Amino acid sequence: MTDPTWMYEDRMITSLSDFPEGTVGFVYEVVHNPTGYRYIGKKVLHFNRTLPPLKGMKRKRKVVKESDWKTYHGSHPKIKNLLLEADNKREFSRRILKMCTTKKELTYYECKYLFINDVLEDRNNYINDNILGKFYRKDFKHD
Repeated sequence: MTDPTWMYEDRMITSLSDFPEGTVGFVYEVVHNPTGYRYIGKKVLHFNRTLPPLKGMKRKRKVVKESDWKTYHGSHPKIKNLLLEADNKREFSRRILKMCTTKKELTYYECKYLFINDVLEDRNNYINDNILGKFYRKDFKHD
């Protein structure tokens, strides 16, 4: 089962070399095509890991490793369940909305896209249920 590629401004993103230099991560939208469910989130391109010191050494080691961005679809439980149930990952389309050069910028633009798209109020399309862990869908009254 092959993963669908990430799209950005009508071009496919398949490797780190497709990103502009200095890109830390991106804000994305994943769509489950059969149901129309949408999810907006952010993803970093690299993980920073701290490993124990080597034998005879005292300092912990810092290692930078490429993240799982190529196969990533989202952290929301509903997306994860849809992935497990899907016959084919091609049922999903993945689009990069914004590439960012700092983690702070990444968080800002994720919030911006979440608010612009009214993800907490649009229960028919978006499955995001909170923004920054401060604003929750359950706190809003719906008709």
